[in-house]
Amino acid sequence: MRKSADLRKSEIIACALTLADRLGPDRVTTGAVAQAVGVTQAAIFRHFPSKAALWQAIAALVSERLAQAWDAALAQADTPLGRVTALVSAQLAQIEAMPAMPMLLFSRELNVKNAELRAMFRGRLAAFHGHLLVQIRDGQAAGLIRADLAPQDGAVLLTSLVQGLAIRWALGARDFPLAAEGRRLLAAQLALFGVPAEQRGE
Repeated sequence: MRKSADLRKSEIIACALTLADRLGPDRVTTGAVAQAVGVTQAAIFRHFPSKAALWQAIAALVSERLAQAWDAALAQADTPLGRVTALVSAQLAQIEAMPAMPMLLFSRELNVKNAELRAMFRGRLAAFHGHLLVQIRDGQAAGLIRADLAPQDGAVLLTSLVQGLAIRWALGARDFPLAAEGRRLLAAQLALFGVPAEQRGE
């Protein structure tokens, strides 16, 4: 039975992501994707007119999954610090589900060849930073986060924690549980964000 165009596109994107994880994004070719899917290279180009278009479709899928994960994270917690924890946990879970993501951020495809792809990923990073920034400000307003922390700096520190941990996980052959290590380091970072005991009257 012949697959629908949407189903075939999804299959092509999934195979490209798998190859990006296995080979590295810069070594993924449309020929390799075609072989993995079990179709001709011409069939790939019927769905995606260029390799750049394929990468843009991959970026759109990643963006959609991240946005859905963040929305769910924000809905599941009822305090600013709880939402920060949920956001970071959701981000790390998505990286575990799509392990090619950290390598994409440093690929030649992203940083040299494909400006639209780069813009899409920058937009997602900015959105994640923005979510964290809102929660830090809310935490300060509630007296849960020290007032002398610049919210922008706090959001950068948390974003850097996620990115640095993801790179260490990817380069280290994934030899530690990403989510568990993320929760441990996040707890340490949030303790440094906390209101000092003397300011709480303890």
